[in-house]
Parts: sequence; C-alpha cells; structure tokens
Amino acid sequence: MTFAVDVTVRGYELDTQGHLNQAVYLQYAEHARWELLRAAGLSQEKLLASGVGPVALEVTVRFARELRGGDQVRVTCRFVYGQGKTFQVVQQILKDDGTLAAEISGVAGMLDLSTRRLIADPRAHLAALADDPDLLSG
Repeated sequence: MTFAVDVTVRGYELDTQGHLNQAVYLQYAEHARWELLRAAGLSQEKLLASGVGPVALEVTVRFARELRGGDQVRVTCRFVYGQGKTFQVVQQILKDDGTLAAEISGVAGMLDLSTRRLIADPRAHLAALADDPDLLSG
C-alpha cells in the first residue's frame, strides 16, 4: 500500500534560485515516513517503548522538476520488505498536477536500541506493534 501526505512548499525552504532547497526534499520524505508510521499506530514513543527505532542506511534522491514557494505537493511512502534485516523505502514527491518532482529511495532497518544492532525481521516486529499493519505493507 502506498501512503501519502500533502505538504505546501514554504518560502523559507527556498534556495537563492527561488526553488525548494535540495535538503528539504529529504525532510519531506522523513515527514511522510513518520506520518506513515503514526497512521499505522506506531508513534515515536511506542517504538521507543518497544526498544526499537527506525534507521536510514542509504538514501538516494533523483530530482525531476523544481518546486517553488506555494506549490502543493503529495509525498508518497511505501515500505517494500524482502528477506533479512533491511527493507526498501520507496517515495515520490508529486506536484498537484501529478508531475513527478522527485523520487527518493532508500534502505532502512529497525535498530534494537539496547544492542545497537538491526533486528532480524522488521516486517514482523512492526506488524505486531501496529494498530493498522496493512499500512506498512508494500
């Protein structure tokens, strides 16, 4: 399932050329990831209480179109699980007309906060904690 959150590009996020600063794309992606977890019933507090936290291991941004102040965008987020300790995070930032502004892809895991190691099955762990585990299925 692909989750999405809407964001308005704010003036203070622009660079000297008048378009969205490249680092802010990553902030929008992070916001969408946390909103996905929250919508599934996994607040930061709940994750920390369970002894785990999400960790980004690799992130790639491919810029397609510029964004300007006032633009309305939709930031999507989907977790794609395989075997092992990591999973893919697939995201897009879409302009209000559906035009692709950026693609963000990454590798993530769930960190055991006591051992500081990735847990073995992040999908099962998140699903067991979630109120709505279907939101977490890619």
